[in-house]
Amino acid sequence: MGVLCFLQLILQRIWRVVMMTMTMNLKLKVLLGSYDCGSISLVWVKKFIGSAQRDETGRGQYELWERIGIVNTGLSEEMMSKGLIETIYCSSNQLQEEGTCVICLTQNPSWCLHILLLCALRGLVHQLWFSFCNMLFLTRNRRILQQGIDFKQIDHEWHWDSFIILQAVMAYVALLSFPFLENLPSWNTKGIMCCIVIHVGISEPLYYWFHRLLHTQYFFSHYHSLHHASIVTQPFTAGMATLLEHPIIGIPILGTCLYGHGSISLIYGYILVFGFLRCMGHSNVEIIPHVLFQIFPLLKYFLYTPTYHSLHHTEMNTNFCLFMPLDDSIWKTINTKSWHFHERTSSGKNERIADFVFLVHLVDIMAALHFPIFFRSLSSHKFSIKLFLIPTWPFLFLLMNLSWVLHTTIVGTFYNLRGRLHQTWLVPRYGFQYFLPFAKEGINKVIEEAILEADRIGVKVISLAALNKVLDS
Repeated sequence: MGVLCFLQLILQRIWRVVMMTMTMNLKLKVLLGSYDCGSISLVWVKKFIGSAQRDETGRGQYELWERIGIVNTGLSEEMMSKGLIETIYCSSNQLQEEGTCVICLTQNPSWCLHILLLCALRGLVHQLWFSFCNMLFLTRNRRILQQGIDFKQIDHEWHWDSFIILQAVMAYVALLSFPFLENLPSWNTKGIMCCIVIHVGISEPLYYWFHRLLHTQYFFSHYHSLHHASIVTQPFTAGMATLLEHPIIGIPILGTCLYGHGSISLIYGYILVFGFLRCMGHSNVEIIPHVLFQIFPLLKYFLYTPTYHSLHHTEMNTNFCLFMPLDDSIWKTINTKSWHFHERTSSGKNERIADFVFLVHLVDIMAALHFPIFFRSLSSHKFSIKLFLIPTWPFLFLLMNLSWVLHTTIVGTFYNLRGRLHQTWLVPRYGFQYFLPFAKEGINKVIEEAILEADRIGVKVISLAALNKVLDS
């Protein structure tokens, strides 16, 4: 009975959290008379409960959290909307009288800021890894799989950040279920060792066996195939998982806090390191030198590599670990090619010579944001002026001035067509700079050197774009 009561309490608080996280925005819209009561309930039910959709092939095509199955709430939108409004007004007034934060329902409102900040930092970690992986002028020699990302995968991973929202809700529920979490100290040295022990002793083995379970026929087809739909992994692929796979992140944190050694810095540190390692494993770029494992042979059993995890995505039934290949070694599920493949990829000799090169230049300052090293949501759409990007103009202006120090082209993008590798080489100059008399000689020299370099390495065809064709000395 105690377990059932605890589960009932958790479900009730999940409902309250979902309702109350929308309080401030919702109240404002209702007061302004511009709120459609029926729409928000449907959106949130589809977001956190969801229903299956079918694509034209007849196979199930699900949004991120819709893999938990079809759930019939038995409630109409009108009924849910009325209940939502009443819950918000009654609960918010009651909580204000009790001195409780109306957003996160806790006695310590600073946790609202902590959770929001953690969400922003986790998104930043994924974005920085994405930018690094697409800096082909740095990473193309260490790319694991040479094929590119198609638009089907981009569409599939479009809502990659939904897991951050889910885990924020999980954090709210944890705060409500364990009130002592509200008064954690800023630092606790014992907590670091305790968290490491719990991660190695509980999280790693638990994730290993759970991951193997997800690769059984039923669970793979109904749940885990969502993650494996992306063969060429990207940092955003790390977030593409079902509801069943995400609670693992909270075990070391909660366990350490229950032992009395938790701290705010531990929560920040563990969550950000966890996200960093997940992004690294899905980066498709080998950044860990093989010589490190030659100097410290045992390290390869305690730290996985992007090559190691890439083999899991291409050959499936091997390399199941979270971050430590130790469990794969114990239970004989290590891919036999793992270390040799890592040695070859980390050597930096994994580059293929392009068959076709297109020499391009930047157009204007704002258009630079469509370069793939920035935001996928922009580079996958045609250029247009967006007001929310105006604050980035000073950064882009600084970047434009720094580009003057570059006197060579850089590899910008690539794609494979009928077995031929096509690359875009970027002249680091903007359109208006081609019309500056003092800049023409330098630009001409960059273009000439690019053509000679392409001829030297064996490029079969090189084509010049726009202003690169017409510039005179």
